[in-house]
Amino acid sequence: MKKALFITGMLVLLLVVMHVIAPKVYQVERKVVVSSQIDTVFKSLCSLKEQQIWSPWAEMDANMKVEYRGIDGEIGSTTHWIGNEEVGEGEQEIMKIKGNTDIETELRFLKPFESTSIGFFKLKELDNQTEVIWGFRGEHAFPTTIIMLFMDMEKQVGPDFEKGLSKFKAYIEK
Repeated sequence: MKKALFITGMLVLLLVVMHVIAPKVYQVERKVVVSSQIDTVFKSLCSLKEQQIWSPWAEMDANMKVEYRGIDGEIGSTTHWIGNEEVGEGEQEIMKIKGNTDIETELRFLKPFESTSIGFFKLKELDNQTEVIWGFRGEHAFPTTIIMLFMDMEKQVGPDFEKGLSKFKAYIEK
């Protein structure tokens, strides 16, 4: 009995230590410069329907079901998707729009696991070009903190952002 209590206590202590040292917040972002006016780029990025055209996740499941609610491009507009195991299920809702420089969305992932993140686009005018920063950020809670000790969000999501921005650049510069 003492041995079982000792082992249980050590496991609990190990979990607590792992949680304490694990990353609690994350942010992944990538940027690209496109040869298009900031107003055109901003209007396109505000459109959840246009985002679907260049989304790196859209091509992972040709049979993904996508539905839109609200007025596309405005605060409160939402897209909901249900896809295969790679894509999962979730929603994205536009929460903030600031001038023609900042868009913030709430990403609610429902499957394969539940989590919420903040997605964002930041734009900066560069003569006849526009710098686009695309990213997302959030916080990990227990027990996800422990899982994140063995996962690198940069490696998991960064390449998808790079691919998406490359597709967006080709799309917006047409």
